[in-house]
Amino acid sequence: MQDVISEKPYRFVPPYHGRLWTEFMHPFVPAYLARFWGVENVECRDVERLRSSLSAGHGILLAPNHTRHCDPFVIGRLSRAAKRPFFQMASWHLFMNGGWQAWALRRLGAFSVFREGMDRAAVTTAIEILVSAERPLVIFPEGVMSRANDRLNPLLEGTTFIARTAAKRRAKNSPAGEVVIHPVAIKYRFHGDLRAAVEPVIEAIEARLSWRPRRELSLLRRIAKLADALLSVKELEYLGAAQSGSLDARQTRLIEHILRPIEAEWVGGERDGHVAARAKRLRAAILPGLVKGEISDDEKDRRRRQLADCQLAQRLALYPPGYIGAKSPPERVLETIERFEEDLTGKIRVYRPFSAIIQVGQAIMVAPERDRKAATDPVLEAIKEQLKAMLAGLAGSAFSVPQPAKAGLYECSSRVPSRI
Repeated sequence: MQDVISEKPYRFVPPYHGRLWTEFMHPFVPAYLARFWGVENVECRDVERLRSSLSAGHGILLAPNHTRHCDPFVIGRLSRAAKRPFFQMASWHLFMNGGWQAWALRRLGAFSVFREGMDRAAVTTAIEILVSAERPLVIFPEGVMSRANDRLNPLLEGTTFIARTAAKRRAKNSPAGEVVIHPVAIKYRFHGDLRAAVEPVIEAIEARLSWRPRRELSLLRRIAKLADALLSVKELEYLGAAQSGSLDARQTRLIEHILRPIEAEWVGGERDGHVAARAKRLRAAILPGLVKGEISDDEKDRRRRQLADCQLAQRLALYPPGYIGAKSPPERVLETIERFEEDLTGKIRVYRPFSAIIQVGQAIMVAPERDRKAATDPVLEAIKEQLKAMLAGLAGSAFSVPQPAKAGLYECSSRVPSRI
């Protein structure tokens, strides 16, 4: 997982409103996606739904799933298809190191958000974009990059808070205006030789563990053994010994062992929400003292270790249960290897060729007030249901699973754990 934590004081990066750079850079985005991310083709579907909302003059919020680091650039192809530039809310860490990516992101409409606290400047900017209806606004409602294209993480309520606040203001305009949310499904497909792509990475990890290459095993069995070994290493570090049981149960046990003492110290033992939300809550409590620099060096080191532990817990939680098996599409296998590689080295190699399909969902009208009688946020639930349905449809009908490059690719023992 990329390190998204910085001890630098946060400074809001506003959006760039001009269109000159956007128009100039758009033709180069396909080559950039192909070279640096392996995405060689992007297809946009149901764009007329977005065009209809644009024609109606609605304030438009686009809510895509967040699977890969290149998603902000891929979603830019939808902007091209709709013939309207977008604004995008992007984590501050993408801007703080400067360089070409930070420069390009801002010119393509991105602005920063500080995810470790309440960023009033980012929220105000997002609301004003929707009120003015100058351009559609892109917010990734999962809040984290999952690297699991067929699964959706819990959605954050900040997305609907921004939309409702803007809807209140638009309702007071003369004439009154509407705010709508379009869920957007991004589905990637790998078209290369899966075995040829992942075997070098698997063998590199095996060598790192001082193993000989286990070529006599099926691909899935090798992945299962690596998953068990990598988890055992962390169990030895945190629990003193490798644990027994399923990978799912062991990961949950390790996550709780890591997070609960930190939560007891910083947030009164509060454990509400999924692991990513819990980790974010802890970062928001721990980080300010580091940024201010008013604590001792020993305390700085202690807090840095706690932040690293929060990151580890979040990484563990992003391995979905039962994600790969004998009938899994190649993308799931590749995503699992990418997680291994990124967690071990902090980066991944470029796999190619990929294609991507972007499907625009039906417009969801946002009322100025939330229905307080509902147990959950109705708009957030509508976003989630549309995203799940579109991702399932794209996985089930648009893509057929190719035959393995070699016999036995998906053959594995029944002893392979259910969570890899």
